Amino acid sequence: MSAMTTTVRADGPAVRKDAPGAARGPRRRTGRIRRAGLPYLLLLPALLLELLVHLVPMVTGIVMSFKELTQFFIRDWGAAPWAGLDNYKVSVDFDAPVGEALLHSFLVTVGFTVLSVGLCWLVGTAAAVLMQDAFRGRGLLRALFLVPYALPVYAAVITWVFMFQHDNGLVNHVLHDQLGLTGKPSFWLIGDNSFVALLTVSVWKGWPFAFLIVMAGLQNIPRELYEAAALDGAGMWQQVRRITLPSLRPVNQVLVLVLFLWTFNDFNTPYVLFGRTAPAAADLVSVHIYQASFGNWNFGTGSAMSVLLLLFLLVVTGAYLALTSRGRRTAA
Repeated sequence: MSAMTTTVRADGPAVRKDAPGAARGPRRRTGRIRRAGLPYLLLLPALLLELLVHLVPMVTGIVMSFKELTQFFIRDWGAAPWAGLDNYKVSVDFDAPVGEALLHSFLVTVGFTVLSVGLCWLVGTAAAVLMQDAFRGRGLLRALFLVPYALPVYAAVITWVFMFQHDNGLVNHVLHDQLGLTGKPSFWLIGDNSFVALLTVSVWKGWPFAFLIVMAGLQNIPRELYEAAALDGAGMWQQVRRITLPSLRPVNQVLVLVLFLWTFNDFNTPYVLFGRTAPAAADLVSVHIYQASFGNWNFGTGSAMSVLLLLFLLVVTGAYLALTSRGRRTAA
């Protein structure tokens, strides 16, 4: 029979070291560790997929940007000679043809992004505010507003391609034949009008997302605020200015950032609308990088342009988050 050790305490009865409570502590700690580690274990598959889908190609692209990778090394791109910073120097040399074309594409993309994000937010917010009051058919209108966002991008943009046709497109039929607003049918997919066509399609398919997000944010604003404002004599515009917009500030901060990133990186819309080579007026940087890589078969320069684009977006996103965070702290 094994001996039982006891510890005599001066302020109380003796406590057995081999009591059940002595072994219960480590079991509790092990249980807490398991419970704390379970969420990370569940997230592990998603993290691995994120690593494979995003991080590995990104690191590969960064390595490719430092190589003289052309069509002669596609079979074994690791054998391409090391170029150092030459690809970056060519990309940012704005006096040379490659750098000048990239700068033009960047400026076009900046203007397109500012207009598209601003119009998407404006139209989406206006529609969400107007849809707050109950009326007959409101549910149907809400569903119709979300159709452009729900449609596949390729199907929607291809439809717009047919509508923008010069001879038998719906746009020219309405503007020229029916309304007489133009002296002759316009070319929408080439020339300077291509920018207007691209902006129209981008806003058409982007504003329902802003409408959806703002409409969700409006649900958190108490109706009592509007009722009190109405009793004080505030009109609709004053209510929107004094109540709606300040209350939606956190939602709008996230919405504008997401729209900016989506629009600046948009490749599907201009590619389906114009093909591999976009007109100069609608030469977005995403299509420009694609053309530099797969059209000119210079993957090293194309990778360097992609890295520069990534750095620009990181800087803009970081500055935006810093400014919005400072604004929230100041308001608090």
